[in-house]
Amino acid sequence: MRGSLWQLGQSITRRLAQADKKIVACRYFASEADLKKTVLYDFHVANGGKMVPFAGWSMPIQYKDSIMDSTVNCRMNGGLFDVSHMCGLSLKGKDCVPFLEKLVIADVAGLAPGTGSLTVFTNEKGGAIDDSVITKVKDDHIYLVVNAGCRDKDLAHIEEHMKAFKAKGGDVSWHIHDERSLLALQGPLAAPVLQHLTKDDLSKLYFGEFRILDINGATCYLTRTGYTGEDGFEISVPSENAVDLAKAILEKSEGKVRLTGLGARDSLRLEAGLCLYGNDMEQHITPVEAGLTWAIGKRRRAEGGFLGAEIILKQLAEGPSIRRVGFISTGPPPRSHSEIQDEKGDNIGEITSGGFSPCLKKNIAMGYVKSGLHKAGTKAKILVRGKAYDGVVTKMPFVPTKYYKPSS
Repeated sequence: MRGSLWQLGQSITRRLAQADKKIVACRYFASEADLKKTVLYDFHVANGGKMVPFAGWSMPIQYKDSIMDSTVNCRMNGGLFDVSHMCGLSLKGKDCVPFLEKLVIADVAGLAPGTGSLTVFTNEKGGAIDDSVITKVKDDHIYLVVNAGCRDKDLAHIEEHMKAFKAKGGDVSWHIHDERSLLALQGPLAAPVLQHLTKDDLSKLYFGEFRILDINGATCYLTRTGYTGEDGFEISVPSENAVDLAKAILEKSEGKVRLTGLGARDSLRLEAGLCLYGNDMEQHITPVEAGLTWAIGKRRRAEGGFLGAEIILKQLAEGPSIRRVGFISTGPPPRSHSEIQDEKGDNIGEITSGGFSPCLKKNIAMGYVKSGLHKAGTKAKILVRGKAYDGVVTKMPFVPTKYYKPSS
């Protein structure tokens, strides 16, 4: 389906961002009864959440405030997101690291226990099956989170390779964390607010690090990461404790951290220059083309050993034919599939995500262009509803990131 549910979610976001109007029921939407609900569903509704179908789930696109205001508030104060539709799983066993390294581009063996990284699951052609944040809890325990819209294909892919690996004597097993929920707390108030709810010193937990600790009386998996470009955390909490934790976070922030929906989440990740699978990454796009070369571990570049390694290593040596770039443009905001042309009017690529930036108050977008035309400052024309508007290739992130890292 080429990420159509993700794109559907994004198109809803766009319509709301433009007008903040009520969503009209669409014949393509799943019926309410078919949609899965997170344990926070009633909490969302009680707090004014506008629920929409997204990747088979009923999720809040926004609450009582506008997507514009919600986006800005996350960067000024903080946002609390329910991302329980995403799939958390653990791989265990003495061979879980070499097993996972067959499927992803990361140097998993090189990760210190309690640290993690963004990575990509690749196919035989080097294309992206999904992107994922993986964490080495211990040498025999990997925790990872995959996208909701990719859950079924990801799990089938992992299971197929796991069966073959175990048949050859490999020691690996998995557990899918359907008993847990996932909250993302993002923004400058994330750490001070969460610190009220745990005895562990969060100032010692840096970007990309993981810890199992007690938060608000529940045993949580805490990763200092997110999808906004801000400092923040993803908190895996037992589902029976999820609503209480959400309430406690909002209460401790004295109203400054707000419940934030998928609409603002999309604006935030676009401002941060982060990929949305199904739009900016697909089965036919390699990590090199997607600008994720940094995620391919140095050892992996030398040794390969993951699916599609031959194609990816060739691209690293020779350069890819297309590259993901950012744009700032005039006129209406570019949308997914908007054509990109050079100044002569020749096609040079396609927009994959775009919108109006609530924080920068200008149009931003990302897309793929032919190599050689990817340098910052390159002028282009972007077609929106058949009309060409001026655009310029711009370095990403559009909004500077504020990840919490040790001061050098």
